[in-house]
Amino acid sequence: MTYRILVLHGPNLNLLGKREPKVYGAVTLEQINIDLAQQAADLGMQVTCIQSNHEGQLIDHIHTAATNHMHGIIFNPAAFTHTSVALRDALLAVNLPFIEVHISNTSAREAFREHSYFSDIASGIIIGLGAQSYALALKAMPNLIKEHE
Repeated sequence: MTYRILVLHGPNLNLLGKREPKVYGAVTLEQINIDLAQQAADLGMQVTCIQSNHEGQLIDHIHTAATNHMHGIIFNPAAFTHTSVALRDALLAVNLPFIEVHISNTSAREAFREHSYFSDIASGIIIGLGAQSYALALKAMPNLIKEHE
C-alpha cells in the first residue's frame, strides 16, 4: 500500500528563505516540498503539500483529507499553533494520525509560543530541527499509520 500524506504549512511559511533566516533558516518552502516529494517517493509514499495563510482554507483541507484517502497529516500550524481551536477541532474530527512540526524551537522563543493547541492531540511532535523536521516526520508516518489502523 502506498501511504498518502497531506503536508500542511500554515501562515507566513510561504516566506521561508526570506523571513527571519536566523530563526527559520535559508531553505525555501518550495525546496522543502521538493525534498519531501523525493523522500516520499524513496519511501514508497506520496505527499500533497499545501500552504495557506488562511485558517478556513487549512480547515477545509483537513476536512477533505479523509475523503481524499489520505492516511496521515504532517502539519506546521505556524502562528495558528497558539490561537486556533478551530484547527484543533478539525483534526479531531477527521481522526487521522498527524505530526505537529515546527522549524524553530518554539519553547526557546517568546513565552506565548510555548503553548500549542495541537501538541496534546498530535501523534507526535517535532520541534526545532529546522527544515529536516518535515523529513523526520515523514519517516515516522508509516509506523503511526499502522498503529492507528
